[in-house]
Amino acid sequence: MHKTVAAIAAAALAVGILSGCGSSAEPTTTVHPGHYAQVNGLNMYYEVHGEPNGLPPLVLLHGGLSSIDSTFGKILPDLAKTRQVIAIEQQGHGRTADIDRPLRYQTMADDTVALLNTLGIRKADFFGFSDGATIGLDIGVRYPELSRKLVLTSVGYDPRGAQPGLHEGLAQLQPQVFEGTPFLAEYNRLSPRPEDFPKVVERVKDLDAHAPTYSPEQIRSIQSPVLIIAADNDIIRPEHTIEMYRLLGGGVEGTKGMPAARLAVLPATSHLTVFDQTPLLLPIVLDFLGVSEAGR
Repeated sequence: MHKTVAAIAAAALAVGILSGCGSSAEPTTTVHPGHYAQVNGLNMYYEVHGEPNGLPPLVLLHGGLSSIDSTFGKILPDLAKTRQVIAIEQQGHGRTADIDRPLRYQTMADDTVALLNTLGIRKADFFGFSDGATIGLDIGVRYPELSRKLVLTSVGYDPRGAQPGLHEGLAQLQPQVFEGTPFLAEYNRLSPRPEDFPKVVERVKDLDAHAPTYSPEQIRSIQSPVLIIAADNDIIRPEHTIEMYRLLGGGVEGTKGMPAARLAVLPATSHLTVFDQTPLLLPIVLDFLGVSEAGR
């Protein structure tokens, strides 16, 4: 394949990877005014859905170059029927403007924790997708006292767990690739500073180049029960997903007792279509979080 064609193909792959799964469709949630809080130099946007019901709130962490709407729009209304949901938009994403600071998973985890502290929340469940799942993983490793349960979708603990070509494709990503796509249209619609989009694309590329590696010991140290959700054709190699599940205590001989960790692999699914599987996904998530469908 000619190098130019290969570069375009890699960039197109990266666009799909960063979609937040559902960015290709119009949001299905009702427009919500949301709230802003001053957090670590950010004017950070968040939304509160549903009502408190005695369970800790469920915190939603969106995918890269995406937003609350485009990542969780298909599942958020049903989640909010079960408990209070707090959905957050990270630096340079959605309605949270960029600031003069590199994007790092640990920094976004710190921002998330700082926001929850501002809201007086000392314990929460977390549901993260893609980049948001890495943020949730980092919270589970570094803030064990805050996390009750973790739902991590399309997650790896080592950059080497990605499918071949993933990081190379992201490194070649250019803002022009997004012209005429729902990603740029959403950014222009939501961002306080739409002109920052090229800068944010560069920040996301730099974020991927500095993706953290968590040691097996760090993964084993996570105190919260973890539900790993993966597409059977995801951006993370299935072997890496299984390896992470085993580090969390899964993969045991089931007649001797079930582990706290769970693994769900969605069939005939890609990274882009995870939330198209909401009828299958929702009961798995609710059961893990301790909310029965009957109780909705």
